[in-house]
Amino acid sequence: MSVLRKRDKKAAEAPDRDSRLVWRIAALLIDYPGEALTRILSDLRAAAMSLPAPAGPALVSFIDHARSTAGSALAQHYVETFDLRKRNCLHLSYYAYGDTRKRGMALLRFKHAYRAAGVELGEHELPDHLAVVLEFAATADPVAGRRLLVEHGPVLEMIRLSLADGGSPYLAVLDAVCATLPEISAADRRKIATLAAEGPPEEDVGLEPFAMDPALHAESGGRR
Repeated sequence: MSVLRKRDKKAAEAPDRDSRLVWRIAALLIDYPGEALTRILSDLRAAAMSLPAPAGPALVSFIDHARSTAGSALAQHYVETFDLRKRNCLHLSYYAYGDTRKRGMALLRFKHAYRAAGVELGEHELPDHLAVVLEFAATADPVAGRRLLVEHGPVLEMIRLSLADGGSPYLAVLDAVCATLPEISAADRRKIATLAAEGPPEEDVGLEPFAMDPALHAESGGRR
């Protein structure tokens, strides 16, 4: 598979049911892999088998990898891939704003979309985590959720390219998600190059007041 492949136009305009199913499966797979995920891998594989290429086969390939990998090994790879490498950070606003005050305002963009759909998050849940956005798009508001994913298309593509560079099996999950979105434009590719070259801005203050919103408190815990 070419890392710089052009997405099939038909796949990018996948029917709503297929896109939402891709997002639902991907939301579960891109979250931290615990015992709960292990128990449903067979069901996820059966659902992914119903999806057309390229998203369906991509998800099946990752699920097969997860099923054949010890849970501890998969969890270790997840931490090494997403928690310890900035280019693979799953918090979508991080790339543009880093841990700065401006990122706090960006987080409100996600929170407002969730509130409008009647969705509440746990108090420790940052709303820009890819698993959260995918779950929102799949189960709550596919129109608003897809809009958030499209707006952060350059970030998703940068993560995808980084996973490809690192040879991570999680590349297949990002391949599936990106296949449901419009093709990356030349302008977006310039954004990707800038993000990759410069990295996120740095600032030691400003995120805390926005990260914890008491209005979003339905469940405890948070994404890694």
